[in-house]
Amino acid sequence: MDSLKKKEKIIHTITTNSSNESIIDIGTEQNCINPSCFFCTMKEPDSMIRRAGLQNCFKELPFRDSQALALVLSGLWNIAMTQPDDPEFPSLGVFHCMASLIQKGIDNRSWLLKDQNIYIPYYAAHIIGSYTMNKVKFAEKAVQSGVIPPLMDLLRGKISWVEQRVAVRALGHLASFEKTFDAVAMYEEDVVKSAMQLASNCLEVVYSKFVGVRDAKERLKYHSDLLTRGVGGLDTENTKAEEWACQLQRWSLNLLNCFACKERSLNLICRQDFLRVLCEMWGGLVMNNVSPAGVGLIRILCYSKHGRKSIAESKEVVRSLCNLSRSSDDWQYIGIDCLLLLLKDQDTRFKVIEVSALFLVDLVELRSLGNRSNVGEAIARVLLFDYRQSMLKLKNNEVQKVMQEIWDLKVERRKREKTMTEEMVEERRVLAGLIKQQGNHMFWLGNIEEASVKYTEALDLCPLRLRKERVALYSDRAQCRLLLGNPDAAISDLTRALCLSTPANSHSKSLWRRSQAFDIKRLAKESLMDCVMFLNRCIKTETAKGVKIPYHAARMISKQMEATWLFANLNSKTSSNQSSRVQELDGDSENYDKQKHDENYDREKRFYLHLVLTATFACNFSGLSTIGNEGAERKMERARSKKAVVAPSMEGRWGSGLLRAEGEIL
Repeated sequence: MDSLKKKEKIIHTITTNSSNESIIDIGTEQNCINPSCFFCTMKEPDSMIRRAGLQNCFKELPFRDSQALALVLSGLWNIAMTQPDDPEFPSLGVFHCMASLIQKGIDNRSWLLKDQNIYIPYYAAHIIGSYTMNKVKFAEKAVQSGVIPPLMDLLRGKISWVEQRVAVRALGHLASFEKTFDAVAMYEEDVVKSAMQLASNCLEVVYSKFVGVRDAKERLKYHSDLLTRGVGGLDTENTKAEEWACQLQRWSLNLLNCFACKERSLNLICRQDFLRVLCEMWGGLVMNNVSPAGVGLIRILCYSKHGRKSIAESKEVVRSLCNLSRSSDDWQYIGIDCLLLLLKDQDTRFKVIEVSALFLVDLVELRSLGNRSNVGEAIARVLLFDYRQSMLKLKNNEVQKVMQEIWDLKVERRKREKTMTEEMVEERRVLAGLIKQQGNHMFWLGNIEEASVKYTEALDLCPLRLRKERVALYSDRAQCRLLLGNPDAAISDLTRALCLSTPANSHSKSLWRRSQAFDIKRLAKESLMDCVMFLNRCIKTETAKGVKIPYHAARMISKQMEATWLFANLNSKTSSNQSSRVQELDGDSENYDKQKHDENYDREKRFYLHLVLTATFACNFSGLSTIGNEGAERKMERARSKKAVVAPSMEGRWGSGLLRAEGEIL
């Protein structure tokens, strides 16, 4: 009874307020004379009569030529989205009805473009996907009702990317159940190739077909209406289109996951060109904490022999996994898992160890990551497995040095310090602190290299168990290395500092400094995530009523949001092409200036929207404000007056040098 009341409430809302709740502009007549009217049938109080009427309605809908058909589908969609586990409609033939309507739209172009029938295939596929996402018995009924062939036509792009989005969602749900996987696998090669193409090209398609179309009149109206539900302008459409593009990519990867988990079609999925694209699929903050995107599929591939072999042969993918393992990304642990799986396999171990060891060495003291404990110990065990034989096989002197460092840290030094008394530990702590103070003094005198040496001396002396003191020493030495123009060494030290912090990745200054170092290396995604974490730490430690966002952090967020924006590469390509075309026109400089002004204005708006998104992602702010640039400039002048060294390459990159937002040492 409660379920029926909810359905009646949804239907009432749609029919009485179609301008706000539905994209359909058709109203319902007060005195309906249609005996098979869906809305009238839903209001029938007798359950037996209502069920019989609905069953008859689902049989007739595919053959009905009514202007209200799209409104009916909109009502069914609302019910399916809010009550996907309700068995009533699936038991009365809704799947066969939806399959027939999709096929009719594909086969009969004139009918599809009549009235508002263009909305029907989208809604029909969405209804199928909603009812099949939780219940295997609904999925079985859907397959028996013949939904797969019409969904496959939508997946192949028979209408548009909007219908592909809901088709790949529905097929992903069907493929995720053991009992219905084989029905989808009957089209295995076609499904896998289509999903791979969608995952690889969907961003370009959404941008070229929608987001990149600046004139609202040139965009398909039904796309705009579906995205905004009739409410909102261009900004709302673009924001929603970005979200849908992420979903289209994510659901395509989910469909591929279903086959990769069963080690099916790995010869297609493990193609080198696709793997290279796969490791770049991130989805931004829109999906970062929701779905692991491309790296999720890479991890599944790492569980198979064929997958590990293919991944180990791709230097780009291995490097991407290494960068992920040393980031504060939500999926950092997936990068670590993948590398460990590759290192445990003797067939791939020595193909990846010379790259991965240089990154994983910084993580060997990581205690916990999320709900995973002893992460660093697991990394050290894998790297040091058959240590002496491994050292003989390694040809790279730098890697040999790193392996020796891990052995000394985890075996030799631990063994020596195990016998130390509390008095000896305290004595070393005091001595390391004195050397650190000397390093601080050297730093403020501008003797950056000497300061770095002092911090190294203090680190060698400081016992392993004094994690807090070592966090500060690693972070301070990293700052010196940044100023000396060595961002790689700085990232290594800062990662070690963040691994020693409790919880992991929680030391504010190390997060900010590593964000700078990643920026110098042009690793925008990693820089952005560190900056987001830095803001989060600022908020959590803020005691004043108003939360202040440092100016330099807001600036970094804007910069990296621009670089990691979902359509960044496509936008830059389009802008350069437009600029080239415009510059070829004689005497048209005024239009060119106006176009550039419009592009800059759009970019500034996007910066603001992304900053708000990031702030929301990090925490709910109250009393939001920004620290002005004056304080940063004063710190810079103070540092320069002390003759601090700033590397020329950094000076050019940052304008005022890396000390712009620093000026202090722990």
